Amino acid sequence: MRFVTKTIHARLDYPVALALIALPFLIGLGATHPLALTISPIVGVAALLLTVFTDHHLGLIRVLPYKLHLAVDLGVGVLFLILPFALGFSGLDAAYYWLNGAAVVTVIALSKPETGLATA
Repeated sequence: MRFVTKTIHARLDYPVALALIALPFLIGLGATHPLALTISPIVGVAALLLTVFTDHHLGLIRVLPYKLHLAVDLGVGVLFLILPFALGFSGLDAAYYWLNGAAVVTVIALSKPETGLATA
């Protein structure tokens, strides 16, 4: 049931990174903790850089292996699931991080493993 290919993942990376940067400001995060507003944009910038440097068809400077990219994404997903508990986020702040974390972990779980040069 793993259907998220390297190509699909690459196409999701740039819009997701931009959403992580912009959405916290657009939806007004930070009501329960100021870090709820700042963590996501910082992670978004890091995700943008990760995408630029990942070895996939939309990477601009292809020096990082795709497997490393997936591992970093998984780490971010787990971090986003833990942050509301660790920092005391509630309401919209918590929901934003839980939903994003769950989405990232789900995409990684549904990602096809690389099987050599034939993987798209």
